[in-house]
Amino acid sequence: MREAKNIQQKETVDLLNKCWMTHDGMWFFHCLQEFGIDATNKLNKSAIKSLSSIEIARVKKALDCITPIEDFDEFKGFFEEAANLMIPDFMNVQFTYPEKNKMAWEFNQNKCFAYSGIKRLGVIEQYECGVLYRIKCWLDALGIAHRFIPEIGKCHMHVNGSCAGEIKLFLSIRMHNNENSGELATARR
Repeated sequence: MREAKNIQQKETVDLLNKCWMTHDGMWFFHCLQEFGIDATNKLNKSAIKSLSSIEIARVKKALDCITPIEDFDEFKGFFEEAANLMIPDFMNVQFTYPEKNKMAWEFNQNKCFAYSGIKRLGVIEQYECGVLYRIKCWLDALGIAHRFIPEIGKCHMHVNGSCAGEIKLFLSIRMHNNENSGELATARR
């Protein structure tokens, strides 16, 4: 038997995230059984939103990121390191930076872990993507205005046959925890 101290960081990150995603999947399944898909989608988004600010604060602390992220290079460096901790390989998504103030995502074809699980549950037609919503909530928690193209809604893998897009980042516009600000609304359009 190996001692825990001999487990590599990547293995640890993978293990902890698999356990977390299994919990998330079981939570989703039991909510679905008890309340139906509409209530489960709503509860899932509420849980993600309330978790994300805590999650990002912990990641920032772990990475010694003590000041607000002010420019694209800082954001890119932070997100790449955060992804190393929070988005392991089994999630089958790649993030790239095709140009300044733009981050792109792409899930391997039919390999999104959420798509696969929700499809097995038989509710993929009604599922509202929690994976991209989590990224959106991270950006909100960081105070970074943004715009997803395509917008987050129903599962893109199911609706479009693939899940890929871009996120425009408006780092000069600070959100200040007010989702109804005129500046943010303009940035999201």
